[in-house]
Amino acid sequence: MSHIRKAAIEDASRLAEILIFTKRMNYREIFHDDKVSFGEMQVLPLAQAYIDTPEKLENIWVYDDEFVKGMLRMEGNKIIELYVDSFFQNKGIGAELIEFAIQMFHASSLFVLEKNSSAIRFYQRHGFRLTQERKLEEGTTEYIVKMER
Repeated sequence: MSHIRKAAIEDASRLAEILIFTKRMNYREIFHDDKVSFGEMQVLPLAQAYIDTPEKLENIWVYDDEFVKGMLRMEGNKIIELYVDSFFQNKGIGAELIEFAIQMFHASSLFVLEKNSSAIRFYQRHGFRLTQERKLEEGTTEYIVKMER
C-alpha cells in the first residue's frame, strides 16, 4: 500500500522542516554559505508561505507513514524537488517517491546540483542519466545538470 498522498495545509510545518534541514545537510558542503543556510533559510517563514498561499502545495505530494517523511514537487513531467527527511533516508522512501513520479507523471527530467553525487547516483539507479546540459544555479557559482530518462 502506498503512503503517498497530495500535500495539505496541515503538512506545512513538516514540509518546511524537511526542505530546510535536508537542504542544510546536503548543500552546506557545496555552497559554504552559512548566511543562506542559517539566515535566509528558516522553517517558520517557509511554513507560513505554504499556509498563506495554499496553491504552493498544488504540485506537492508527501510520503506519509504516521507522519510526513518525504516530499515530491512536480511540474508536468519534471521533478522539481524530491527530499526525504534526513532521519528517514535509506529506507526506500525516496525510491517510492521517484517511482510514483515516474508512474503517475511519466517523470522524464530533473536538474540536480553537479556536486551532489549521492543524488545523482540515486537518480541513476532509477533510470535517469546525465545529459550535457548544465547551467548555473540561480544566484550561486554552482552548476546544476540535467538528467533524463
